[in-house]
Order: sequence, then C-alpha cells, then structure tokens
Amino acid sequence: METIPGGHASVRKLLLSAMDGLSNGERKVARAVLAQYPTAGLTTVADLAAGAGVSSATVVRFATRLGFAGFPAFQRALVHELNGELGSPLKQYAEKASVSAKGVLPETRRAFAQLLEATYAELPESEFATLVRLLGDPARSVRVTGGRFSRLLAEYLVIHLWQLREDVDVIGQEEMERRRALADADANTVLLVLDYRRYSESSLRFSEGMAARGATVCLMTDNWLSPIAKLAKVVLPARVESASPFDSLVAAMALSESLVAAVTDAMGAAGRERMERFETASEHA
Repeated sequence: METIPGGHASVRKLLLSAMDGLSNGERKVARAVLAQYPTAGLTTVADLAAGAGVSSATVVRFATRLGFAGFPAFQRALVHELNGELGSPLKQYAEKASVSAKGVLPETRRAFAQLLEATYAELPESEFATLVRLLGDPARSVRVTGGRFSRLLAEYLVIHLWQLREDVDVIGQEEMERRRALADADANTVLLVLDYRRYSESSLRFSEGMAARGATVCLMTDNWLSPIAKLAKVVLPARVESASPFDSLVAAMALSESLVAAVTDAMGAAGRERMERFETASEHA
C-alpha cells in the first residue's frame, strides 16, 4: 500500500485539501485528475500533461508538491484506492436500497450530516472567495445554468441574486435561449454552471461556447468533478452521496446559501439599496 501524505483517507481528499497551495499549472493538473477520477491519474505523465494543458515537468512537480516521492508513487496510491476503496456502484445500490423504513430517518440524518461536514471541510476557500467576488461585481453580467435536477438549484440561486444586483439571468436548456446568451457574452460575463454526475453534455458544449466568447466559466459540481472543470476559473465541489441510491443536492443547496450570504455581505450598502427597490417594486407587480 502506498501511504497518502498528510494522513488523508484518499488521494481525492488530498487533492482538494491541497488545492489552495498549488501553482496555477499544478491546479490544472489536479482538476484534470479530479475531472476523470481516478483514471486520469493512471495515464502517462505526457498524457496527463496534455489533458491538463501543462508541461510534463509540471505534472512531476505536482506529484512531489503533494508529498509523493514521484509520479509513480502518486499512481500507486490511486491504484490502491481504485482496487480497495471505491466499491461497486451495483453493490452500493443493493446496500442502499435495503434500508428498512424504520431506519430511514436516522440513516438519512446521518448521511446528510456527513455530506455537509465533508463538503465544507474540503471546500477550497480561495475559490469560494473568487466566486463571491465575481458574483458581486456590478460590472459583470451573471448567467447561471444547470442540468436535469440542478437547474432547480440554479433558479433558486438566481432568484436570490435578483434581489441583490442587476443583470443576472438563469439560462435554460432551450436552444434559442442559449444562442442569445452566447451572442451577448463577452469578457465581462460570468457563467456559473451547476453540473453534478450524470453530467450534462449540452452544458459542456454551452460552457465551451461561452468560454470561447471570453466569458469567465465557474462551476459548482460534485466531488468527482464535471468535465466542465477543465474550462473553469472556479470549481466548488460538494458531496452528493446519500443513504438512498439517488444522489443528494443537500450539500449543494447549503453551499448555494453560503454564496448568497457571502455575496450579500460583500455588496454591502449597494445590495441593501437594490433590495429596497426590489421590495418596493412588489407594490406594482
């Protein structure tokens, strides 16, 4: 067994905890590994470097910066985790589907508490602060989009942001709506994508188009990371494992609430004035 530096239970946890201390190039490598975890880390140095858009030397420095003796040691730790700790999705389904009705409440309570604790413990605080700064910048337009379930969370977040600032919009799945967003996007546009596993291919294509227009792409995703992570300036992961066979957005919702609180604080008097106008407008709506 290859020991994981820092006593972390998994390489993924090590990557997330180390993210703030990595250089820009090393952070790209970390995201490339997390985006296709753990298989991306089991390729060659050259392949991983190409996937991350960095040099081979950066990949080697990345492994040693994490505390491994070299890239082979990093890969041995991944192999051990893959073989012994990731488990079978089918086995997980069978175990979770067998929870009795009598045990559902305590089991879900435990699972949700663990989701929240792990999500906030692993959250890259510098990236959270960057997203707050982008969402609170009145010079930027903000566009938010989600997938089959996460679109509901995108709408929830946007409704709160409407009350704090102007030029915020939720972008749905309709082709014309996305065309309009792409046509209007520029270097002052922030695109926040919510994409959790069973990742949306259409959201990836849309993000690529927005990035090509100069928009700053930000991502809220799960702990395995959507492929959109390779395009994103900011990535905020949240745990999604639950007591049932279905993934949970409980932690993602909590993280959205934290964003709303932080943006409210950051906008100060301007946010309050906007909220006052928003409340007054209800008299005529």
